[in-house]
Amino acid sequence: MFIKRFTAKAVPLTVVLTSAILISSASFARSNVYADFPITLKDYSGSATTSTSYKGQMARHALESSLKKLISKGDVSAMQSYYSGGSADRVIIAPATKGDFVIMQSTIGELSSKNLSGKTYKGLIPGWPGNMTGPEVVAFMFEKAADAEAGYDAAHAYDYTQLVSKFLMGAVMYNQAVDNYLDEKLEADTKPNNKPYKDGAAYTGKEHVWDEAFGYFGAPSHTLTLSAQDVYNIAKQKDVTAADYNYDGKVDLYKEMAFGHAYYASSFDKGGKTTYLHDIVGAYMDGRDMLVEADANALSDSQRDQLKAYAKIIKTNWEKVIAEAVFKYAGETYEDMVKIEAILESNGDVAKAWRNYAKHWGELKGFALALQVGGKDMGAVSVRLNRLIGHSPLLLGNTQVTGVDSNGEFIQSNSESWGGYMAHMLKVQNLMVDEFAVVAKSHDQTAGLAELVKTLGGKSSAEND
Repeated sequence: MFIKRFTAKAVPLTVVLTSAILISSASFARSNVYADFPITLKDYSGSATTSTSYKGQMARHALESSLKKLISKGDVSAMQSYYSGGSADRVIIAPATKGDFVIMQSTIGELSSKNLSGKTYKGLIPGWPGNMTGPEVVAFMFEKAADAEAGYDAAHAYDYTQLVSKFLMGAVMYNQAVDNYLDEKLEADTKPNNKPYKDGAAYTGKEHVWDEAFGYFGAPSHTLTLSAQDVYNIAKQKDVTAADYNYDGKVDLYKEMAFGHAYYASSFDKGGKTTYLHDIVGAYMDGRDMLVEADANALSDSQRDQLKAYAKIIKTNWEKVIAEAVFKYAGETYEDMVKIEAILESNGDVAKAWRNYAKHWGELKGFALALQVGGKDMGAVSVRLNRLIGHSPLLLGNTQVTGVDSNGEFIQSNSESWGGYMAHMLKVQNLMVDEFAVVAKSHDQTAGLAELVKTLGGKSSAEND
């Protein structure tokens, strides 16, 4: 399979060498494309030709991407349709055809008639005001987005496009993969490998569990034939040659597009300091190849332990990708605050800088919330992260949102100084280094923390936690 697939498409030598290294590190020959795994069930009599299936997960990526476009339109019913509806006729708003980057599918039903609401994390979200569950946070954000100008609430510096998108990437994709499919569904008594996932299915229980977890990551099936830069370019719709693996002139959202956290992994890896994307996809490949070798037999304890070891690689690296995003956007929020401070000192117009501040803070907050829904008890780390970031950016007048009243209106209270909140952003960056050992460290501003704290005369208020 390896030789056949690599000779089927011209690949730069550096990519071949990189993939060869990845493959040689496995305990057995690794597939290099996550597709067309054989049917192992002995009594299967249907028409399917492969046991690989994760279209529902890619449908959810398309729903999230489309929702991101809808937020700015202010139509709550449209938002709800893409969040909780089930119509197969919903148009895929994004990704859409862009020049020669032609998207194969035009409706959600061409992938699978799924929704996002049924898979949203149901627990409480302490980092958002109002003591709400995951679905309640989404519904609340929809209502607020509809009242805002193109999804942007300047008064509270909320960018709902970013808040909803980044939160859903965590509360649906990350949560479902790491706290469901790669967790309890790997146990012996759940979706066993010697039985079909459901009656008539062409795949075993464990095969489909693993496939669905892979789909939630959002990587192209041929990621190991590509560089991180290639996958980044696919997500940005800049390189149809890299995307179109089967040369049919179209990009198949099921197998050839890059979504969600796979895109963010590629964005960090292309800098050369990290290998999150290939480490994650490589572990998925190794696990799936092992399931093929199991040949529809019940997994032994050692096989399940090995599968769990691959799952741990995926979960650890995926968590780091989100932590890297928190680090990056804390740095960008800090940079925006520096610009806003300079504009105010010169009596200039801060509108554009304030818009960027809201955008970057929305990305920071969305990823910070996502980091906390992976089924891992983060304890004091969550408390500190939520206190440092707060329920809103620091607003002019040194106030922040601290709650929601009985009418659903935001409550604002006195908060940090401007410099104090800038220090909070750098402490968030340090927290990501200390607790998650991030390496890419995009927009690293931590070198200035000691001097900033010194100018403030000591610690900022959030350090009292």
